[in-house]
Amino acid sequence: MPTSQLSVYFFLQIAVIIACAQWVGRLAQRLGQPQVVGEMIAGVLLGPSLFGWLWPQAQQALFPKETMGVLYVGAQLGVGLYMFLVGTEFQAGHFRARLRSAASVSLAGVLVPFVLAFALVPALREVPGLFAARVQPLEASLFLGAAIAITAFPMLARIIHERGLAGTSLGTLALTAGAVDDALAWCILAVVLASFGGSWGGAWLAIGGGAAYALFMVFVGTRLLRRLPCGVPGGSATLALVLVLFALSAFAMDAIGIHAVFGGFLLGACMPRGPMVQQLREQLQPFVVVFLLPMFFTYSGLNTRLDVLFDPAIGMAALAILAASFGGKGLACWAAARLAGEPQRDALAIGALMNARGLMELIIINIGLQAGVILPGLFAILVLMAIASTLLATPVFHWAMRVRRNQVPAHAPGAEVSEGSFETSQDGTSVAGGPRRRPHAQSSRIGGRTRA
Repeated sequence: MPTSQLSVYFFLQIAVIIACAQWVGRLAQRLGQPQVVGEMIAGVLLGPSLFGWLWPQAQQALFPKETMGVLYVGAQLGVGLYMFLVGTEFQAGHFRARLRSAASVSLAGVLVPFVLAFALVPALREVPGLFAARVQPLEASLFLGAAIAITAFPMLARIIHERGLAGTSLGTLALTAGAVDDALAWCILAVVLASFGGSWGGAWLAIGGGAAYALFMVFVGTRLLRRLPCGVPGGSATLALVLVLFALSAFAMDAIGIHAVFGGFLLGACMPRGPMVQQLREQLQPFVVVFLLPMFFTYSGLNTRLDVLFDPAIGMAALAILAASFGGKGLACWAAARLAGEPQRDALAIGALMNARGLMELIIINIGLQAGVILPGLFAILVLMAIASTLLATPVFHWAMRVRRNQVPAHAPGAEVSEGSFETSQDGTSVAGGPRRRPHAQSSRIGGRTRA
């Protein structure tokens, strides 16, 4: 395809993606789900599982393979910038105050999935269409463990912000545990790919380089970022400098084999708090959330096929993997939070959030499919698991948080919102049945939502 034609397709694709994401997202809100879940489903609907099944010629004409590279870059830019915005609201003080809980939840969210994966793989390798023939048992077990242990980190973050929990102790605990689990899962994926490809250099680079970069940002980068100019309202110099730093940070994480989202999150978490960060959020948030982020959902959805699940053997394998996924992640994280002393409702909320896989699952299994580690049957099972776990996470989390709010007296110093549902309009204002913000609360905006 000529280069001049790429822009023609790109603009039409963006128009369809944004319109579909907004429509399905608003429908999801009416059904009690956060808009981000609707946007994830919209991406799958635009792929071969529905649009391509009902009207394959139109779907292929709208999304030809030659244009996927451009869409991929936009998707990575969108999710990376969004995680930068999430990082700017990260409160390290909460993590230090609840280090035991965060460590317990992270450890349980990784160890239990891998134990279950090692138990399942001997039987799963006998089912045709799941693992490639030359995949060794250890490689298959590590990959399945990583797929079960992964958390929908960007989606988890957006649910927290849509529910007004950004910057709270519970929200920060969930974000921290999710970030640690995802980083470990990506490192283990690098080990699998290195073993499968016969080279261990990439695995050591990912693990060692990721740890070194994180330590550098925490102990050195934080001090250097304090020297950034405060900028003036409406000025562009600071924005340009921060975007350069974001691109370099995302490049570093991508280059060593982890993922660009962690580079964006690390930079945002290390940014100095104050008016400059608030100004950056106001400048970036609308464009990132409305224009860029839906590309991330759609790109993954375009690689998803669900029709292979009708095979009986694959269907039985799906039931086993779904049971292991929910027990190995959601229940394990809930139990770990309880053992660490967290209240029952907070533990349920943590378990529900950690159990959501979302598009991070789709990313990791697309990598496995392209590398030849897994086959379309297992890919479809894990897509189903990603959607089911994310859909279930929202009502469980919503129920736990409603009970939690009802148990907090209105005059309590830590009360953030009054009791009621957690639905907000697209522009962040409360709607009927939504939370009423405390007059003394200081609000900020991210992801199109207002938090207290």
